[in-house]
Amino acid sequence: MKKFVLLHYGFEKPTPEIMGAWGKWFKEIEGCTEDQCGFGDAREISASGTKELPMGMESITGYTIINAESLDAAEKIAMGNPYIASIRVYEVRSM
Repeated sequence: MKKFVLLHYGFEKPTPEIMGAWGKWFKEIEGCTEDQCGFGDAREISASGTKELPMGMESITGYTIINAESLDAAEKIAMGNPYIASIRVYEVRSM
């Protein structure tokens, strides 16, 4: 079994329907979920300085770490998510 990080992109004000859909998806995948979290206020730090990152459609809004047999299996799990803009799936490699 491998670990994958699902990065959730896109923010819009949550409605009861959106929250219900997310709750249903999290319940469906709880058997393969290792960790999950949502993000709030953010800043980007670079050589040119620091800037605030507003919540919007380009924002990373959270992550979910899952166990799956392969990238294809992780993608299939991610496709059931009621995402706002998109989800990126990354395999976790040991360092």
